[in-house]
Amino acid sequence: MRENESGAGFARRLTLFDATMIVVSGIIGSGIFINPYVVARTVETPLLILGVWAAGGLIALFGAFVFAELSTVVPRVGGQYAFFREAFHPLVAFLYGWSLLLIVQSAATAAVAVALGQYSSRLVDLPPQSGTALAVAMLVGLAGFHALGIKPGAMLINVITFGKTVALAILIVGAFTLTKGSGLDFEPAVPAGMSGLPLLSAFFAGLVPAMFAYGGWQNLNFVAEEVREPERNLPRAILMGVVCVIVVYVGVNVAYVHVLGAEGLAATQTPAADLAERLAGETGAKAVSLLIVVSTFGFLNLALLSAPRVYYAMAADGLFFRSLARLSPRFHAPTAAILLQGALAGAFALTNSYDRLLAYAVFADWIFFALAGVALIVFRRKRPDAARPYPAPAYPWVPLLFTLAGVGIVVNLFFADLRNALAATGVLALGVPVYLFWRWRGTR
Repeated sequence: MRENESGAGFARRLTLFDATMIVVSGIIGSGIFINPYVVARTVETPLLILGVWAAGGLIALFGAFVFAELSTVVPRVGGQYAFFREAFHPLVAFLYGWSLLLIVQSAATAAVAVALGQYSSRLVDLPPQSGTALAVAMLVGLAGFHALGIKPGAMLINVITFGKTVALAILIVGAFTLTKGSGLDFEPAVPAGMSGLPLLSAFFAGLVPAMFAYGGWQNLNFVAEEVREPERNLPRAILMGVVCVIVVYVGVNVAYVHVLGAEGLAATQTPAADLAERLAGETGAKAVSLLIVVSTFGFLNLALLSAPRVYYAMAADGLFFRSLARLSPRFHAPTAAILLQGALAGAFALTNSYDRLLAYAVFADWIFFALAGVALIVFRRKRPDAARPYPAPAYPWVPLLFTLAGVGIVVNLFFADLRNALAATGVLALGVPVYLFWRWRGTR
C-alpha cells in the first residue's frame, strides 16, 4: 500500500459489492438518459440506432476484459496512469493524467453537471441558469464530502446506483407492457442516399455519444489500492459491472425506439422523460426527471471520488504540485486533489454546452483507452509470468480490436468535430513542456 510524505496510506475499505457499484455508477450517469437522441440524429434508422448501442456494448466488453487483466498485473492507485508509467514511459503516464485533469474528467463531469441542471430545471420549473448554478454548488459540496474519506462516498454510490438501475429496469418493462404498437420498424435499414464511407463515418460519429455513455469502467482502477483482495475483486467487479450496464443500455434503447420511434427519439433532448410521459403522463415524466437528477448526482459523486487519485499519483512521482501528494492522516483521502477536480469541473460547467463537452471528453479519453489495449500487449511480453487470474480471452484479438475501435473513434472526430479535436490535441501537446518542466524541477 502506498504511503505519502505525511506517513498516511490508503486504507483497503472497499468490498466486491462496493467495487461493482463503482463500475456501474461510473458508467450510468446522464448518458443513457440524453445521448440516445444524439445517436438517433446521427444514424436516423432504428436498425442503426440499436446497432450503434450493441456495437458500443461489445467495445465496452472488450475494454472490460482489457482492464480486468491490467488491474491484476498493475494493481496500483491511479489506474491507467500506473499502467502507462510501467508499460511505456513516465511522459505517457503524465500526459494521461494531464488530459484527465484538463480534458476528460473535468469535461465529462461538467457535461453531467450541465445535464443535471437541465433536468433539475424541468423538475422544479427553474430557469436554466438556476439549474447550472445548482449543479456547480453540488460539485463544490461533493468535493468537500469526499475529503472525508472513501467509505462514506462509496456507501452513497451503492444506494444511488442500486436505485437507478432498478428504476431503469422498471422503465424498460413498462415500455413493453403499457404501450400498444411499436416504432421498431427496421425498414429502411440505412438512411436514404447514404452508403459506403459516409455511412461508416456516420456510424462512428454515432459511437461517440454512445461510448461517452458506456465509458467509466476505468474508475475502479483509480482506487485500486483501496479495494480489499484486489487481485480477486478488481477484475470480477469490472466484468460484472460492465455486463450489467450493457444489458440495461441495450434494453433502454429498444424501449426508446419501441415507444418513441426513430424520428421521435431524434426530436427530443429528454428521451427518458418523454418515454415516461407516454407511459404515465406528467407524473411519469416528473418521476424520471427525479431519477435522472439522482443518477447524475451519483456520477458526480463518483467523479470526485476516483480521478483525484490519479493527480495524487502524479504528484507522488514528483510530476505535479506537492500539495496534491498529501493524504489526510485522519481520512486517508487526497484532499487537495479532490478540491482541485471539483473547482475545474465547476468552471467547465459554467462556460460550455453539453454536446461540446461530450465530444471534447471522448476524443482524449479514447486516445488513452486505445493505449490501454497496447499496454496489455506490452505487459504480456514484459511480464509473461505475472499473475493473471482473469486474462483477456482470444488474445491478442480482444486488445487489438479494442485498440482499433478507439483509433477509429478518435480519427473520425477529426472529420466530425474538428474544432474540439484540435482543441484537445493542443492541450495534450502543451502537456509535453509541462512534463519537462516538472522533471527539470525534480532534478533541482
